Amino acid sequence: MLNANTLAIAYLISAALFILGLKGLTSPSTARRGNYLAMLGMALAIVATLFNPVVQNYSLIFTGLAIGAVIGIVVALKIDMKAMPQLVAAFHSLVGLTAVLVAIGTFTEHATSGLVDRIMLVELGVGSFIGAITFTGSLIAFGKLQGILSGNPVVFKGQHLLNLVLGLVALALVIQFSQNSGLTTLILITVIALALGFLLIIPIGGADMPVVISMLNSYSGWAAAATGFTLQNNALIVTGALVGFSGAILSFIMCRAMNRSFISVILGGFGGSDDEETTAMQAANQGVKSAAVEDLAFMIENANRLIIVPGYGMAVAQAQHALKELTDILNEKEIEVKFAIHPVAGRMPGHMNVLLAESDIPYDQVVEMEEINPEFSTTDVALVVGANDVTNPAAKTDKSSPIYGMPILDVEKAKYVFVIKRSMRPGYSGIENLLYFRDNCSMVFGDAKEVCEALVAELKNS
Repeated sequence: MLNANTLAIAYLISAALFILGLKGLTSPSTARRGNYLAMLGMALAIVATLFNPVVQNYSLIFTGLAIGAVIGIVVALKIDMKAMPQLVAAFHSLVGLTAVLVAIGTFTEHATSGLVDRIMLVELGVGSFIGAITFTGSLIAFGKLQGILSGNPVVFKGQHLLNLVLGLVALALVIQFSQNSGLTTLILITVIALALGFLLIIPIGGADMPVVISMLNSYSGWAAAATGFTLQNNALIVTGALVGFSGAILSFIMCRAMNRSFISVILGGFGGSDDEETTAMQAANQGVKSAAVEDLAFMIENANRLIIVPGYGMAVAQAQHALKELTDILNEKEIEVKFAIHPVAGRMPGHMNVLLAESDIPYDQVVEMEEINPEFSTTDVALVVGANDVTNPAAKTDKSSPIYGMPILDVEKAKYVFVIKRSMRPGYSGIENLLYFRDNCSMVFGDAKEVCEALVAELKNS
């Protein structure tokens, strides 16, 4: 068993490793090292906790660890990379549920022994409140991302007023709970928070899903911190605070990348995921140029520089490996290739970076928006693979557009633009992409993976 000083030192080292891990995650080249450091920090925290003198029974702990390890390994081996955003949302829900269960369990245990003070009651009420919001909010996000629920915003009259009233009632109940503790009051706080989590996420549309993911990440961190206060575990408090603050900062960065305020996202996002094209969309197709794979191969082979813009369509088709093969061929032909990454491309922050890293595309060829945008004007061919809203010129020209003011990738400035896409269906924002109607733009309709593989075959035979 560890004494208090040794346990504190172990937790301090663990916290330092978590901070170094977060630092490593700021760059693709150091992300793997950052993950290892964070994993080491978590392992140290778990081992130190197991040797805490307050732990008396290990049977349930090791049973839980074994079950969790089996589930984690199975999920990690079977999860499709395009499903990573909804997996993250599902994991966030579990953190929230854990906070709720710990709060209720701790209260019932301490209430019978009379070891409950006012500070602990506040911690329990706040912890259960944050955890419940995280739980149902994450479940709704999971449903939207998985396609179980519609990606369209769900709004109704008086929605924000209802949220405000529920929030104030929950606050009043937390105060009452701290004065006159009762299990019924704690359950009421939890039920209201469960409803708030549902109501806060349903008005957020598909276009704002990257912000929702990072926001729920922050919520899960605060839920973990609240659990740490409840259990008087310093490592959990520090870890939760790190996740909470980093998630909040990331949410701010995502909002800035979309030129939207955090409040506007919470009050109701935009965008949907309707399965059918409208008649207007079909009519618009008549003014769009299409090209064959052979045309695309010819233009790329005669180019000096190619910029590839990946999007969620690439993730769905799992086309990143075909793009890696394409990159290798073009490097052999001494054609410069770069990948342009928008901060909110895909369904979660860093989605495209993870997929490209999975296929071993060199980090120095993956460039962020601010750095790559000036290069489009001197680029021969821009190849858009399943990206939509992040390339839409309406963000700069159409003041009535919901994405007006959002920083975009300046794809239209390239000499030639080719877009690989299944159809003319709009992206998360639910609006037409004006890029497709530009004179220098041609559509290559088809599955991204199949088109890229055909492109590779064409270039090999040339």
